[in-house]
Amino acid sequence: MKKLALLVLSCTLMLMIAACSNEQTSIQETSKQEGTLANDTLTLSWPLDIGEVNPHLYAPNEMFAQALLYDPLVSYGDNGEITPALATEWEISDDGKSYLFTLREGVVYSDGSSLTAGNVKRNIEAVLQNMERHSWLEAVSIIEKVEVIDELKVKVDLKEAYYPFLQELTLIRPLRMLGDSGFPESGLTVEEIKAPIGTGPWVLTDYAKDSHAEFTRNENYWGEKPKIEKVILKVIPDSQARIMALEKGDIDLIFGSGQLAPVEYQNLEQNGTYQTLISGPLSTRVLAINSTVAPTNEKEVRLALHHAMDRETIVEHLLNGLEEEAHSLFSPGFPYSDIEVGQYKNNIEEAKRLLDQAGWKEVEGQPFRMKDNQVLQVTIPYRSTEQIHKGILEYLQSAWLEIGIDVKLQAEEPQIYTQKVRDGEFNLTFNDTWGVPYDPHMYIRTMIGENQLGNYAQSGTTISSEFVTTVEKVIRSTDENERQTLYEEILRGIHEEAMLIPISYRTNYLVANNSVKGLQFTPHQYEVPLSLFELEE
Repeated sequence: MKKLALLVLSCTLMLMIAACSNEQTSIQETSKQEGTLANDTLTLSWPLDIGEVNPHLYAPNEMFAQALLYDPLVSYGDNGEITPALATEWEISDDGKSYLFTLREGVVYSDGSSLTAGNVKRNIEAVLQNMERHSWLEAVSIIEKVEVIDELKVKVDLKEAYYPFLQELTLIRPLRMLGDSGFPESGLTVEEIKAPIGTGPWVLTDYAKDSHAEFTRNENYWGEKPKIEKVILKVIPDSQARIMALEKGDIDLIFGSGQLAPVEYQNLEQNGTYQTLISGPLSTRVLAINSTVAPTNEKEVRLALHHAMDRETIVEHLLNGLEEEAHSLFSPGFPYSDIEVGQYKNNIEEAKRLLDQAGWKEVEGQPFRMKDNQVLQVTIPYRSTEQIHKGILEYLQSAWLEIGIDVKLQAEEPQIYTQKVRDGEFNLTFNDTWGVPYDPHMYIRTMIGENQLGNYAQSGTTISSEFVTTVEKVIRSTDENERQTLYEEILRGIHEEAMLIPISYRTNYLVANNSVKGLQFTPHQYEVPLSLFELEE
């Protein structure tokens, strides 16, 4: 009996030891998994909620989130080269009016369904059904029909030749592909989608409005998969709150020029605790001058404004040297933009001479010039939320007072500001370009669109009729040399008529903790290249 008891006790102890061992192993494995998960999860801040992430619509859908989930038929590569994406090759008819795309084999959506020519046709036609909303985009308005040739071939016919068609297919929205199960019951994506089903490198796996979003690596992605397993986005509207979150370790990354003021970026840079990085030029800060209303309908006044602005002061003291001075509308290196059109140097005496020539005279005892009992006054509305714009405009208010111009600044709520601009109720206002793949052709094209800022800039000048004809011609031209000549004519006209005032070339900047590796930018100012980042073990 005693031997039996010892045997039972021995077995019990062995079982307890085994159980403890298994439990310990389980704890260790759990810890390992949690550790792996923690090392594979990047957290970043974003100032706005990402929205529904409908690939066929605009705000409140955030562009960078749309780019994470959805793919285009073709991509915009270095130096403007069009490269394969969902389409591996394409043939263009001799008349430039038909495009035959061959789709990549084996591409699947995040729900496991396959990319097919029929699905591509459905996506393009869904966008065409919302034509009015997309009227700003020529690639949409010019499509005549879409035809399925076979399972992986789809043909798009245009109403007429349009050279930037492929370039506009690379845009983040609205011509990216949604899986069939993501379409609503109506089949229309005009107002909503059922689910964000894409072929992109990330899958939206968790979302809470105005709080957070979680993106998980798409293990079925057709291209090079992201190096990080998960990305968690925290919605943090305030820049000081973002900085505190970084300092507490609640986020790993702050990305984008709008998320930090220049001085905030530099304070973090000088702190020495974080990695900091500034991109090359991505777009251009521009002031548009309304040539349709007095007094900026006078060319001498527009030229005087140019000459009485010191870009060096703006860049060094207001932008803290984070951007380069811009003397041309598009940064050299953009397509058709390596064109010498001259510079208007900071020259107060020349500015005064031009105003005298136009009849705007200094009056003893008066701070502002006058003509025909009218004060020389310009109004500049701006979005009240744009702190950088406010700082630049306050500097210009002081600089232009020196030549006798009364500058009225009008801080407006975004909706009121937009309506004022559409109605042409301004003398000057900011009108930044959009960068690649929009620049230069889309910015130039909008200059002839009704109620567009650029249209107010050009339509009151003496060359307006000729300018419109040249713009219409350049976007239809199928000859590379002709396009180059026409763009030179357009950019020279913009400069000589002083329609726009380039200020600086905008950059993106980022701040990250030291565990984030592979930090870099792409040419697209609206993309966050999370797929290229890594986390240190």
